[in-house]
Amino acid sequence: MRSRLTGTLVVGAVFMMVLSACASNSSSGNGGGGSSPSATAALNTLTPGVLLVGSCLDYKPFEYYQGGQLVGFDVEIMEAIAQKLNLTLQWKKSNFDTIFTALAAHSFDAVAAASTIKPDRLQVVNFSNPYYNARQAFSVNTSKTPTITNTDQLTSSDTVGVQKGTTGKDWAETNLAPKGVQIKTYVNAPDAFTDLEAGNITGVINDEPSSEAEVSSRPSLKVVEAIDTNEHYGIAVAKDRPDILAGINSALAAIIADGTYAKIYNKYFPGVPVPPEFGGSPTPAST
Repeated sequence: MRSRLTGTLVVGAVFMMVLSACASNSSSGNGGGGSSPSATAALNTLTPGVLLVGSCLDYKPFEYYQGGQLVGFDVEIMEAIAQKLNLTLQWKKSNFDTIFTALAAHSFDAVAAASTIKPDRLQVVNFSNPYYNARQAFSVNTSKTPTITNTDQLTSSDTVGVQKGTTGKDWAETNLAPKGVQIKTYVNAPDAFTDLEAGNITGVINDEPSSEAEVSSRPSLKVVEAIDTNEHYGIAVAKDRPDILAGINSALAAIIADGTYAKIYNKYFPGVPVPPEFGGSPTPAST
């Protein structure tokens, strides 16, 4: 969130875990696919013919505004999925801290917000098959703390910024708080990086691709450590919307199979190999 990617065996295990969860919870609305992407009549969206997707809309490189236009990896993946389903895609901004409860309450049809599939979230919503492998990253202000290069160096005098409701926050609370490191939360991830620029905090724990995107336009900031947490993103759907989950899974499989996924991936993560499970070339066996 591997050079920058989790290993294939781990991803395969996650696929099996998610599919297993789908099977075991089918009575509560968890499905694993099966609908034809063109069978939109079976999809009971909030507004007929429209797929309304909730997201933060300020999380580079996944969903963000550029020149007044909404762009990003999640944005283009969802556009491709909606096209396969013959649906018009619409977005609705939501705070990440409450986005899954809002989804469960039918504020939107799905959530695409660089959302990690994790057990506590699966208690509230269902997730599609994984569509991205990710890990966390630790960023610092090299002009303020040039000697800090990893989280092991943090002490009780340090404060680390995290976004509310994220796995970065979970990791920091589990691994840094016990050492006395102060955890400061933010509604939006970019605000944490702005505070880091100002020297108000020591570092930021945040998803690696988003962190790389943030520091690219902030010369004093640098990602100094990657933290592999075996995270995998999924598209969230309310538990009582099995038709939508099945449609998204079918459409996701279709855009992987026809190469659309790989094209979008290469656009937003140039130089990073597309994982085999998402249509990339298999890693050659060691000799």
